[in-house]
Amino acid sequence: MSFDYHTLSTLRQNHPAWRLLVSPHVPLIASFLQEAFVNSNVREISQPDLVELLEDMLFGLRDQLGDDAFPKSASEYLNDWAAPEKGWLRKFYRHDSDDAQFDLTPATEKAIIWLESLSQRNFVGTESRLLILFDLLKQLSEESSADPTIRLEELKKRKDEIDVEIDNILHGNLSVLDATAQKDRFMQFTQQARELLSDFREVEQNFRQLDRSVRERITQWNGQKGDLLENIMGERDAIADSDQGNSFQAFWDFLMSPQRQEEFSTRLEQVINLPAIKDLNPDKRTVHIHYDWLEAGEYTQRTVAQLSQQLRRFLDDQAWLENRRIMDILHGIENNAIEMRDELFSSSTPADFFAIADTGVKIELPMERPLFTPPIKAKIANIDLETGNEELDSSALFSQVIIDKAAIKQHIRQSLQDKSQISLLELCHTRPISQGLAELVAYLELAGDHSQTGRFQIVVDDSIEDIISWQVLDKDNNSIKRKACLPRIIYLRENYLRETH
Repeated sequence: MSFDYHTLSTLRQNHPAWRLLVSPHVPLIASFLQEAFVNSNVREISQPDLVELLEDMLFGLRDQLGDDAFPKSASEYLNDWAAPEKGWLRKFYRHDSDDAQFDLTPATEKAIIWLESLSQRNFVGTESRLLILFDLLKQLSEESSADPTIRLEELKKRKDEIDVEIDNILHGNLSVLDATAQKDRFMQFTQQARELLSDFREVEQNFRQLDRSVRERITQWNGQKGDLLENIMGERDAIADSDQGNSFQAFWDFLMSPQRQEEFSTRLEQVINLPAIKDLNPDKRTVHIHYDWLEAGEYTQRTVAQLSQQLRRFLDDQAWLENRRIMDILHGIENNAIEMRDELFSSSTPADFFAIADTGVKIELPMERPLFTPPIKAKIANIDLETGNEELDSSALFSQVIIDKAAIKQHIRQSLQDKSQISLLELCHTRPISQGLAELVAYLELAGDHSQTGRFQIVVDDSIEDIISWQVLDKDNNSIKRKACLPRIIYLRENYLRETH
């Protein structure tokens, strides 16, 4: 944040915490809200209960300061503190209750914590904070490095320090914290534990602001619903994947571990029973601070779940309105059709009701689409290439024969355009075999596989034998005649059998 004059002037006018601090009734507001919400770690209080608490406090103050000290009623004060221009309380309604509920805003809690820090402390610890800073700096330095050598050196150094400490304990040299160090660290623990509780309200407020912005976007959205949902889910994922969301989730996972809870309770009880800590008269809430964390975190989780449910209902309402609009359009079309029917059939020369440009429907079955074939990745071996001295006959590379089955199928179809049937012998006469036995096998393959034939059918006559011949070249380029004897194969037009029957 820029700490200039204009920024601070804007904060003084608009920030709820600053407005609370300059309010003439800040002693009443801060003391009451501190007692009602912060000290008891209460997340929401119903309006009747909160009015009763404030009436008791106002009664005591009027008895001390006079009846004119606070002329308004408790209900009027609470509504005034929850007004948008003040923003010190959040007033809302739950779905299972008709009574209004009140909760602190994060800005108010920050102002209360700052007021608490103004009181003079009998003991100000600095060693514990320095150690915390040093540990944080050490974690950043060690655990941010991707070099395994550095990590191993740090672990070995830590191992040597642990070995030295174990050796000292075995020889009776046990170092313990003195009373000052114990007080220092406990005060630092208490302060950070209290600050952690206030962070939950800020996280919860961020989710509410997100929910409010999403509702505004839904109300003003004019595009497709799918794009709207994609934007909404993207923003919710952005909150969950943000630094604050990741940190809160990691904290919640750590706190929800039963092993961690048991360890925390045991260690906290041991610390509270230390003589130096008992002299500080610690707050009773400190003993159960981790349960307050659980309660506050669970409340935040419930709030997020409620916001999601409310958003779902809001989207359902929008869908219902869209469906109703579609039904209104359909009813309008039906009414117009009835009116047009009367007009068309009442005239002597009825006109066309409507026209369709193309009535053909192209049907494409899902199984006709080819499946995805992943490309074959070549594996390149990391070896040195050696110059070869082998002398091989390269003629085999040029003697490869590729039969064009599509051309053969096209030849059969063209031959069947003028005739209802044709034999394989006639096909080989009209288009002589030029690629040897492989081409003849292609004809036979089409004859044996009906799925490949297309718009013709095959009939085999075993009573007649045909001799098919072709010319090939030997190694010396001399022409050699080859022959094949096989039963007569007849190709029929697809509808020929139906026509004969």
